Amino acid sequence: MQATREEDPLLLVLAADHRIQDDSAFIRAIQIAQPLASEGKLVTFGVVPNSPETGYGYIQRGENVGDHAYKVLRFVEKPDLATAKQYLEAGGYDWNSGLFLFKASRYLEELNQHRPDILRACQKALLGAHQDLDFIRLDETAFQVCPDDSVDYAVMEKTADAVVVPLEAGWSDIGSWSALWEVNNKDSQGNSVQGDVLIDTTHNSYIYSQSKLVATMGINNLVVIETKDAVLVANKDQVQKVSQIVDQLKDKGRSEYLKHKKVYRPWGSHEMIAEGAHYRVKKVIVKPKERTAMQIHYHRAEHWVVVSGTARVFYDQKTYLIEGNESTYIPAGVAHAIANACKINPLEIIEVHTWAILDERDIKRINSINDKK
Repeated sequence: MQATREEDPLLLVLAADHRIQDDSAFIRAIQIAQPLASEGKLVTFGVVPNSPETGYGYIQRGENVGDHAYKVLRFVEKPDLATAKQYLEAGGYDWNSGLFLFKASRYLEELNQHRPDILRACQKALLGAHQDLDFIRLDETAFQVCPDDSVDYAVMEKTADAVVVPLEAGWSDIGSWSALWEVNNKDSQGNSVQGDVLIDTTHNSYIYSQSKLVATMGINNLVVIETKDAVLVANKDQVQKVSQIVDQLKDKGRSEYLKHKKVYRPWGSHEMIAEGAHYRVKKVIVKPKERTAMQIHYHRAEHWVVVSGTARVFYDQKTYLIEGNESTYIPAGVAHAIANACKINPLEIIEVHTWAILDERDIKRINSINDKK
């Protein structure tokens, strides 16, 4: 897994749930980090603090190693309030953003030195990977045994080449619902509301509705989140502990921490509508000119009803069209796929699974010259 010179890019590792208000300042920080990363340093971006925050880890700056860049002296775990105030007064401490820039080869070298077990597990998962439309699917069994560790713990806190570039770009970690309340617009009572929501005697709260009417009365300082998957009600001061609920879901063997009712795919999406012991109903949307992969299910049959559009059905060696108010049946063990025959509008179908076994792992994908690469 050693990268060659031609295959050794700089990797800018960014979190999807962070907010950057000053794009220009962020780009300048990346430009400062780029030559350091090219020289083999592992760069992290430390957010210059403006308050004694206890929800973030900190990075203490060491000696200067360039223009607005410093050697990492040490990483510090989330402090208590008194310690966070000391860091703010002393200066030279930045919030640990979890954003990085480094060469692929250097990261692999450091990972091999400090956590070779993680590297081996990833190599094994990659060797067993397969192409699935626009995705590369790692070997699930191999990847599941990979140790669970962060870039910080596995490499950055152990390497001698860690460098921090201070970042002042209006950064916010939107990793919690309370953070969304802080950055969003609020009404005169301090409430931030999104979706179908009715409020009365509600103050300083964040209420989000995705699919149902949510009504609140007589509450203060709460987060109320309704999605198609679950409902969360928590004090704003406690939402950072939501991982404890995730742990409970895992301990109880529940699937909510892994699966969503609506799943997006390169060709469109599918959404769970209803399910029982021996049936499952989904709404499937196929984008114009797109198609699903050819596949076989050995333990379930499928019924497809076209609600809107025209579907091209691939059934074993046959191909045929079905339109609105028409349906087709796919028995277990038959290779099949479905495509949107329209170039403009999406195809909408209702898909019904029936059989004694409805495990989502009951999928064997078939390589076909007609499959979308």
